[in-house]
Amino acid sequence: MFAVLKTGGKQYKVQTGDVLRVEKLAAIAGDKIQFNEILMVGGDAVTVGAPFVAGAAVQAEVIDQIKGEKTIHFVKRRRKHSSQRTKGHRQHLTLVRVTEVLATGAESTGVAAATGTADARRAAHNTTAAPAAVEAPAKPKRAAKAAAVKE
Repeated sequence: MFAVLKTGGKQYKVQTGDVLRVEKLAAIAGDKIQFNEILMVGGDAVTVGAPFVAGAAVQAEVIDQIKGEKTIHFVKRRRKHSSQRTKGHRQHLTLVRVTEVLATGAESTGVAAATGTADARRAAHNTTAAPAAVEAPAKPKRAAKAAAVKE
């Protein structure tokens, strides 16, 4: 049985036992996660979602948080200025091993959904309540002036 899942803006065709390098997820090594955005499930019968297959999921175990290969961005401007600029980048990735492909019953598994770090930061930011504004005590001179004006 195989599935096509979507994560990090990319699509992956997976089956049980596959090891994937996906965009960084908010999980640590050893966590069990579940991908819920399944575009297609195949095997004996093929099910194509519109856009996602209802009730389908792919469960995986996080192996490690890694960095990808370094990519070099080199810019050279010619003619009168002849300046050069070199920049390098290493993408943050998560290494996961697919443990199970579920065609149905994904809601009742109780496994945490795989979310990217941006989603995790956004959720944490929205759930933390802002501290209540504590009113500062009035300064003595201003309190005296305010009392004098009221009289």
